[in-house]
Amino acid sequence: MAQSYVRPDVAGNGSNGKRSPGRPRSEQSRQAILRSTLKFLRQQGGFPDLSIEAVAADAKVSKATVYRWWPTKAALVADAFSASVEQELKFPDTGSLRGDVAQQMRNVIRLFRSPRGKVVAALVAGGQSDPELIEAFRERFLWPKRKQAYKTLQRGIDRGEIPAGTDLDLLLDTLYGAIYMRFLIRHFELREDFADQICGLVLKGSERRTNSSR
Repeated sequence: MAQSYVRPDVAGNGSNGKRSPGRPRSEQSRQAILRSTLKFLRQQGGFPDLSIEAVAADAKVSKATVYRWWPTKAALVADAFSASVEQELKFPDTGSLRGDVAQQMRNVIRLFRSPRGKVVAALVAGGQSDPELIEAFRERFLWPKRKQAYKTLQRGIDRGEIPAGTDLDLLLDTLYGAIYMRFLIRHFELREDFADQICGLVLKGSERRTNSSR
């Protein structure tokens, strides 16, 4: 009996090294799912109202395709938001710690003031009653950004801008906690120049401790 023949370039593991035609299409589907998730979050303004069925239909994929990449709705939502802000929330390297942090914080404030701020508010609010959602937000958005911040602060330590023994988590919570406070409570307007005020107050104190220890 004749054996069936599969061309190497179709099989995906052939000697010519070409990628399987299905892989680019899969990435297109993945991006479509992320876009649809963000669209529904902005429209509906809340995590509980979002359904995997609606996202799959809007992205023109099956529910099984969605679950192939994200085990839960919480993971999908957290990844969709994180992917949408990845580039704009990166820490710069301006040559000074205060410049790096202030610029990144201004970008955070700009994001919170944009329509996507509704997504952040929905994630934080929904996470208060849904442990799975807040855990996904921490693991897929907060901690990756936190690791970038540690590297930025370490550069400041290496340049002698803040003391080597600084509690980095306390410093970050103090800096960014003020932004979240104004964003969620709305007792004062959240403006971009607030970032410069916070950095001037918080980092100036760290700089003074460094100078006094010399």
